[in-house]
Amino acid sequence: MTARQKGILLMILSAFFFAVMQIAVSMCDSDIGVMEQIFFRNLISLLVSFVIIRKNHGSLWGEKKYQGALLMRAFMGWIGLVLSFYALRHATQADVTILNKTSPFFITILSAVFLKEKFSKVQIPALILVFLSALLVSRPTFDSSFLPLLAAFGSAAASAVAYTLLRYFKEKVDGMTVIMYFSTFSTLVSLPFMLFDHFQIPELKQLFLLLLVGIFGSLGQIALTYSYRLVKAAEVSIYNQTGIVFSILLGFFVLGEIPHPLSVLGGFIIIGASYLVYAYNRNEQDTADE
Repeated sequence: MTARQKGILLMILSAFFFAVMQIAVSMCDSDIGVMEQIFFRNLISLLVSFVIIRKNHGSLWGEKKYQGALLMRAFMGWIGLVLSFYALRHATQADVTILNKTSPFFITILSAVFLKEKFSKVQIPALILVFLSALLVSRPTFDSSFLPLLAAFGSAAASAVAYTLLRYFKEKVDGMTVIMYFSTFSTLVSLPFMLFDHFQIPELKQLFLLLLVGIFGSLGQIALTYSYRLVKAAEVSIYNQTGIVFSILLGFFVLGEIPHPLSVLGGFIIIGASYLVYAYNRNEQDTADE
């Protein structure tokens, strides 16, 4: 399996893990605050990355010269989480979904400007196709209030900065160190907000759901981090859109939600667009190797 194939597989796995996490988030009672969910989402990642780093005798925080970039990645990642969780609490799922799907556009632009990554001819049409497919899947009404919609859009932009930095850290900072830094920052910053925001000790069911949020959030974060280290950010980000398909399937099998025919059509288009990018890049690589 080539590095590109591994990166694509990790991105698809990441999309699946995050889709499972979102199901757990949606099943939490409204009494469980956003900051409490974010706290558990990152606490488990912190513990997992700490154990792995210690076992491999790695660096917990990375070299001094990369501290600014690591802090920026952690801050933007945390902001993206907060805005996303807030939007999901106060706006319709469809509206938030379609706005979140603008993230790959930001990543493509940022990667070209700051990382000097060249994107292939097929990427822009494929991104537009995926965006239109997301419209079919989400069928947004945009009748939510302005602030949550602005938060969803801001989440996409903040996440794009964070994900672009993941690519920048390749061969500079170990992947687990990046996760450790982000998880520690998010856990510590979320803690005081959680405690002073009508904190309630979760019941057994809610604790189980919060643990699922943390476990699958950790798995998704690890897969996402290493995917961006293997493949160009602008190229691999499109495969994150498969999360829409996973959300439809999980919503049906776990929550009993019947998908709209347009959602099914949009899902197939997204899969087709992702394969188009993969096939084009594979053909380009084969040509270059000849």
